[in-house]
Amino acid sequence: MTQDKLTEVLRLHKLFLVGGANGKRADLSNADLSNANLSNANLRYADLSDANLRYVDLSNANLSFADLSNANLSNANLRYVDLSNADLSDANLSNANLSFANLRDADLSNADLSNADLRYVDLSFANLSNADLRYVDLSNANLSFADLSDANLSFANLRYVDLSDANLRNANLSFANLRYVDLSDADLRNADLRYADLSDANLSDANLRNADLRFANLSNANLSNTKSGSLRGRTGNGDCEA
Repeated sequence: MTQDKLTEVLRLHKLFLVGGANGKRADLSNADLSNANLSNANLRYADLSDANLRYVDLSNANLSFADLSNANLSNANLRYVDLSNADLSDANLSNANLSFANLRDADLSNADLSNADLRYVDLSFANLSNADLRYVDLSNANLSFADLSDANLSFANLRYVDLSDANLRNANLSFANLRYVDLSDADLRNADLRYADLSDANLSDANLRNADLRFANLSNANLSNTKSGSLRGRTGNGDCEA
């Protein structure tokens, strides 16, 4: 897409957002916007489905309620972006920088977020079911009430993350760094926590039925009122209690 055409699309979209008579919702579906500079752009409600957004700069942009389903955002700069309530299902966000982004209530089901920078991101109430989150850095992020069922978080950095009331059923958390994480009231049924570091974690009132904690580190973890049912295997600190 040429810069002139993109400028016109953004102009009409701005009018659309304020209810202007000649306004038109931005339709950038299937567009090639790779390497484009869209920092600070207002693309609320825009259609960017299936778009090529590799290496794009969308830092500080407003993409709330936008459709980015199946878009390619690999290696994109999305620092401080507002993606609240956006549709990012099946999107490719591998190696993207999403630090400090707002993804509250976003749909990231089946998305590829492997190796992404998600430090300090707000993913509360987000749908991350079946998402690929291998090797991501989620330190200090907010994932309270998020749906991470069947997600792959192996080798992820989750230090100081808020996962209270999160759904982690069948999630893969093997080898993850979960030090100081808040997993209170979380659903971890059938989760794979082998070799995970859960030292100093808060697991109070969490559901750990059928979770696999073989060789996990639970030193100083808060396990009060956990629902353990039958924990599988041994931890790095001795036998798991059923």
